[in-house]
Amino acid sequence: MVRRIEVTGSGGVRLAAWEFADPPKAGGRGRYGGGPVPGTDSRAGGVLLLHGLLGRAAHWAQTARWLSTRYRTIALDQRGHGRSDKPVSGPYVREAYVADAEAAIEQLGLAPVTLIGHAMGALTAWQLAARRPDLVRALVICDMRASALGAATQREWIQWLGSWPVPFATLADVRKWFGEDDPTLERPAPSRGDFYAEVMAERADGWRPLFFRRQMLQAREGYAHDAHWEELALVECPTLVVRGLDGALGRAEAQEMVRVLPRGRYAEVPDAGHLIHYDQPDGWRRVAEPFLEAAVPA
Repeated sequence: MVRRIEVTGSGGVRLAAWEFADPPKAGGRGRYGGGPVPGTDSRAGGVLLLHGLLGRAAHWAQTARWLSTRYRTIALDQRGHGRSDKPVSGPYVREAYVADAEAAIEQLGLAPVTLIGHAMGALTAWQLAARRPDLVRALVICDMRASALGAATQREWIQWLGSWPVPFATLADVRKWFGEDDPTLERPAPSRGDFYAEVMAERADGWRPLFFRRQMLQAREGYAHDAHWEELALVECPTLVVRGLDGALGRAEAQEMVRVLPRGRYAEVPDAGHLIHYDQPDGWRRVAEPFLEAAVPA
């Protein structure tokens, strides 16, 4: 079952939240043994999944399905993404994204919540955990750096987004360009093509992104120039830092993040790039699930 839930974010922005499986039923029995399905006690809280820049909630569908056997699991289309509002005037700043996640947790009754974020979504997650430790029980950071990314990377993103040959005539063209023809690729990456096919919608002239590229650059501007070590050090809950061996987060920086975190743990997924949970779902589950079972016991 897929269910869409409306959430009102900061400034009245309408956000789309999604359940990708039937939530645990109180008193029901699940695949984890003969007792009640874990996660049905309201004190256990729920899970909120936050995608990265250019992503959407549906990228978490496979993760949400195995999590939903234990916890109520919600994936959020963040402002400017997916089926959530894309206000022309924004704002697309860090404070707005954090406030949106906070609103979702409170309106959906997920606290104390486990936050799982990828890239920009991971930054939103740890900023919220630092500011509202009362709401957050555990945290998973998936391939996001704490150091400043720099002005040069922002210029590279402007050039890259401008190079997209939109509109695409077919979804097959989307998959081929992002999985094979994109000049920034070092080698073919079919799962990357699938990832970007999921953020396209058919228009009268072909397939175009569900987001506006100008707004995405505004969102990235809000974190590209700043480091986020101080907020990381304020995260009190158990936290797992996950990187792909070929991802954006280097091993030395990831291990330093774990050192800075009061209750940090480290994991890496072989053969994974930046899109760890999407292109290596089995490896992602192997590192994330044991951490969650220990940090958020049923």
